[in-house]
Amino acid sequence: MKLQATSFEHNKAILQEYFRIDVNFDMKCREFIIGDKKACIYFINGFVKDEGLQRLMEFLANIKSKNMPANAELFLQELLPYGEVDVTDCLHILANRLLAGITFLLIEGYDTAITVDCREYPSRGVEESEKDKVMRGSRDGFVETLVSNTALIRRRIRDTNLTMEHFTIGKMSKTDVVMSYLKGRVDQDMLRKLRRQLSEIEIDSLTMNQESLAECLFHKPWINPFPKFKFSERPDTTAAAILEGNIVILVDNSPAAMILPISIFDIIEEADDYYFPPVTGTYLRFSRTIINITALILTPLFLLFVNHTQWIPDSLSFITFQERVHVPPFFQFLILEFAIDGLRLAALNTPSNLSTPLSVVAGIVLGDFTVSSGWFNAECMLYMSFVAIATYSQASFELGYALKFMRLLLLTAVQLFGLYGFVAGLIFVLLVMVKNRTLAGKSYLYPLIPFHWSNVLRRFFRVSVPTNEKVVKNKNWE
Repeated sequence: MKLQATSFEHNKAILQEYFRIDVNFDMKCREFIIGDKKACIYFINGFVKDEGLQRLMEFLANIKSKNMPANAELFLQELLPYGEVDVTDCLHILANRLLAGITFLLIEGYDTAITVDCREYPSRGVEESEKDKVMRGSRDGFVETLVSNTALIRRRIRDTNLTMEHFTIGKMSKTDVVMSYLKGRVDQDMLRKLRRQLSEIEIDSLTMNQESLAECLFHKPWINPFPKFKFSERPDTTAAAILEGNIVILVDNSPAAMILPISIFDIIEEADDYYFPPVTGTYLRFSRTIINITALILTPLFLLFVNHTQWIPDSLSFITFQERVHVPPFFQFLILEFAIDGLRLAALNTPSNLSTPLSVVAGIVLGDFTVSSGWFNAECMLYMSFVAIATYSQASFELGYALKFMRLLLLTAVQLFGLYGFVAGLIFVLLVMVKNRTLAGKSYLYPLIPFHWSNVLRRFFRVSVPTNEKVVKNKNWE
């Protein structure tokens, strides 16, 4: 349906009915006179600041009738001193723009409406992310406004090759999605594949923002728990990923960037590795890797030894239970695994002013009373406490839960088959990671598989990259 130049009142009635102005309290229609012609301005209350709208209307109201151009295109060129303006006569396009927060103007005698992008979405200030904190470095973080997030990236990469491609996904939500990459460094095959996938997505809405989009992009069964994407709320981490040849996807209403394709070593990396000297960064990287590996095998290995005490040397005899065991250690570990998740969920839903005292109370109750009651032994509590703390040594919740599922599998294998179960479980975990593929179909363990010596050194040692080196990491993936 298109607007008609012959009937201003007819056009206004169509818009009035189409947008249900009389029902929607936040959709506004303001009538006034421009020159000697009737005009209406349509906007959504909350998407436009009163000051900007007031200045626009004051300017329009002061236009003289003798200066009125013959059509909307000339009106833009001669009388409207604003940056983001356009004209359209399509009612569907007008609806999409209005619902996105763009104001449009309907003037008597014109067969097209004039859109003016003077929107300002409600958003919180740019501040450091609670999830991706660093000991040193920038303190800004992504917010829920897409334009602000793209500006934070462009502030760090001032290059004309930095590309921000826009997509609209969702028949009802019409969510704004931006694919960002650096021309000349990105894998072109991956770029074409992802562009095609984003264009062909058919869904009513991205209900859960990035997670909904991730499930649309990765159609294979999500049996493998290891994450296929890296999520970051830090603009510096995102900019570094773009410079390395990765593709970044930003979704409106989401304060995080989706980085792909990624390997497990990309997920383990953190900004602190680069905000400190190479020696310190290498130590942080090694310690994080060792802590995660230890969290994976610690409780299954302890269970293996307590089930076969004859394998424990005399020098390590102290690791066995010092008190009577009422509940088998396997079930103790299972209960504690679920209890830790329960405490985590309780902490998320606890008011911030009560979280500290309740955490202290929960620590005393679970740490002292449960041991004295006989349900748990102190050794099991100690090792599970280490595992719970080690989970937060890296920022990816997805990787933390993947390691948790693998740890539960190892515990079950050790309980059922002993040493053979432990070895078979480790082989299974390794095969799961080897079989896991990135969104581009590449190896999840690159640069170990396939082996690439220089990138192995860069992954395991924090080394300086020469300023004249062009890092095109994804082209080496085979």
